[in-house]
Amino acid sequence: MKNLIPVVLAAFVLVGCDQQKTAIDNKADATKTAIDNQKQAVDAAAADAKKQTDAEATIDKAKIEANKVADQAQLDAEKKKADAKAALEKAKLDAAQK
Repeated sequence: MKNLIPVVLAAFVLVGCDQQKTAIDNKADATKTAIDNQKQAVDAAAADAKKQTDAEATIDKAKIEANKVADQAQLDAEKKKADAKAALEKAKLDAAQK
């Protein structure tokens, strides 16, 4: 019986160690899972940010193009106005000479 007591105590110690190791492994697994979830959230946020940036860039490009077209139309109108003014001045000169 005296020989059995140390064996039983050793078994309890080993079982206790195994339970602690299992608890440590479970905690490590939970931490890894939480980190993986955070990484996925970061990836999703980055993808959303890229999509938003692309959309904003498309809008900005369209605004730039619209401003360019408007500016060119304004310059074309000023060019026609200059041509008309020159034609008017020539007509006045011709009329004055007659």
